[in-house]
Amino acid sequence: MATPAGAIVEQPREEPHGGVLYVVGTPIGNRQDLSPRACKVLEQVDVIACEDTRHSLQLLHGLSGHGRLISFHRHNCHQRQPQLLALLAARHSVALITDAGLPSISDPGEELVASARQAGHGVICIPGPTALMTALVGSGLPCGRFVFEGFLPAKRSARRQRLQHLEREPRTMVFYEAPHRLLAMLEDLLELWGDRPLQVARELTKRHEEFIGPTTAEALKHFLSRDPRGECCVVVGGCPEPTVLPWDGDDLAGQLQQLIHKDGLSPSQAARALAQRSGHSRQQLYALLLQRRCADGDRAEP
Repeated sequence: MATPAGAIVEQPREEPHGGVLYVVGTPIGNRQDLSPRACKVLEQVDVIACEDTRHSLQLLHGLSGHGRLISFHRHNCHQRQPQLLALLAARHSVALITDAGLPSISDPGEELVASARQAGHGVICIPGPTALMTALVGSGLPCGRFVFEGFLPAKRSARRQRLQHLEREPRTMVFYEAPHRLLAMLEDLLELWGDRPLQVARELTKRHEEFIGPTTAEALKHFLSRDPRGECCVVVGGCPEPTVLPWDGDDLAGQLQQLIHKDGLSPSQAARALAQRSGHSRQQLYALLLQRRCADGDRAEP
C-alpha cells in the first residue's frame, strides 16, 4: 500500500543503543507494572546502575537475562559517576534504575542524567510508575496544578521553616516522608497550616494500598493509634484564597470554640484554621479568643 504524501514513516529502532543512558522506571510495588519495553532494555543493556544490587536481582528475576549490575546510590554516586560516564564514552549502553519508581526524582540519578547530557551522550527515558503521581491522582485533591517538594528537612527547625515558607502556596503539594518522621510532619502541618484537606498514601499499587485522610487532623489521629510503616506520600491541599468576611466577634468566637472543643485543635491551631477561611489575621483571632476567655473568667468570679 502506498504511503500518503507527507506522512511520517516510523522507522524501526532496536534498543538499547551503545553510548546511551536509559533512565528506566521500575514498579513502586506491583511487579506487573514493569513495562515490556523496560524488560527488553534491562535484558539487553550492557550495564545496569542500580540503587541496591540485591533488590534489583529480585526485580530482574524471571527475565531472559540482564546487564551487569553496578551499585549507584547517594553514598557512592560521586565515585560511580565518572565510571558510568566512561562506559558511555566507550559506547556501552547503560540503564539507570532505582529500587522503586522513576530515577532522578529525589534521587542522585538527577546529577548523572545532567552530566551525561553535558558530555554529549544520549539520554532516553523509559516511563514507569512514580509514587508522587500515583498518590496525587488517587488523592482526590486538585491535580491540574501542583507542587512536588520531595522530602522535608529532617531537623525540626529546618522543617518548620520550610513549611512556613510554603504556607501561602495555593497549589496542591506532594511530599515524601519517612515513617519515623511522619507524625512530627503531621503535627507541624496542623500547627502551622491548620486543618487542611490531606491524604497520606501508603503501599501504593500493593495489595494493602491505602489513603489516610481526609484532613490533617484525621490523618494525625489515625497514625497516633497505628505506627506508620514504609515511606509515605503526603498530598496536601493548597492554601485557600482568603475571602474576608465581615468582622462579627460573637460568630467568630463561636467558630473558634467549635474548632477547639469539637475538632480538638489547640487555640493557636484554631486561630490559624479560621484565619485561612475567614480572611482575618491569625493574630486578631487569637486575641479575640483570649479576650473572650478573660471576659468569661471575670463573669465567673463571685
